[in-house]
Amino acid sequence: MTTTQERVGTAKFTGGKALDLVAYQTGAVVSREIVKGGGGTVTAFAFDEGQGLSEHTAPFDALVQVIDGSAEITVGGKPHAVAAGEMILMPAKAPHALKAVEKFKMILVMIR
Repeated sequence: MTTTQERVGTAKFTGGKALDLVAYQTGAVVSREIVKGGGGTVTAFAFDEGQGLSEHTAPFDALVQVIDGSAEITVGGKPHAVAAGEMILMPAKAPHALKAVEKFKMILVMIR
């Protein structure tokens, strides 16, 4: 496997398994920005069971790729059950929120 290395601020990222990008922490939401550029960002998240993000909006489209566990993601007032291997698009300016039904990891791609 070929790996690439990106420098984001002072953090160094060497390609590897998506599941290993962030670790679960009890009672917490953990995030790690992997890529930051003019075209958008890629961020890995790990949510402990029951943790989430309250309803908010973003100025850009956001694509979530679930890589472990499951969550309920509400977009525009409509709840969606998502699990490992599934994706969901959250359109720009649409209110959205999420809650981990169980321990849950995702990759968030914010597209500018």
